[in-house]
Order: sequence, then C-alpha cells, then structure tokens
Amino acid sequence: MATETQPRPHLLDSKPELDDLIASEERLLVEFHTKGCSLCEAMAPVLDAVAKGTDATVATMNPRDDAVLVDEYDVRSVPKLLLFVDGELVETLEDGFVPVDDVRAFVTEAE
Repeated sequence: MATETQPRPHLLDSKPELDDLIASEERLLVEFHTKGCSLCEAMAPVLDAVAKGTDATVATMNPRDDAVLVDEYDVRSVPKLLLFVDGELVETLEDGFVPVDDVRAFVTEAE
C-alpha cells in the first residue's frame, strides 16, 4: 500500500478554502480549471510535478464552484494559473497548456 508522502495539488471546493490557503502558505500556485477542459486535464501532470519539485503549495479549483472567484480573479478562460506570495497575488498566467519547466520558472522566479 502506497503512502501519501509527496505533495499533491490540493483540490479546493470553495472560496473560504482558497482564502485559508492564501493566508497560510508562503508561496501558493492556484490553477483554475473546469471539468471537460482538455487543456486543464493536460496540466494535471504538470501541476503534480511542480508540487513535487518546488517549495510552493499547489492547489486546483473550479471557479464555478464559487461564482465570486470568477469576478474576483477575472477568470475568463481556463486553465488560469495564479501565484500568491505571502498572501498577495503577484503573477497570473493564462497561456493554455504550459510546459512543466515554464511553470516551475513561473513559480520560483516571481517575487
């Protein structure tokens, strides 16, 4: 039986859950996605690799689970990546599929 020893993306269901992670994590990468989005599905192994290969916490969330998020974070397309550092939104990335090395750089190089 395998044990969950490596970080995995957190699956969030609500804005309060997201707000708690933003407040508690030093560096947080959030991916907004929707079910049935092929680009979002292609990002899953990328996010898994970033969660394992960086110090950032990685979370995923369907913005439709909490409609406030769509307006608050201007989610007009998915996947959309948001990077929070010390509770502040510092970068966003909306380029569709992003290779793992580019996402790692996005997470580690932002101030």
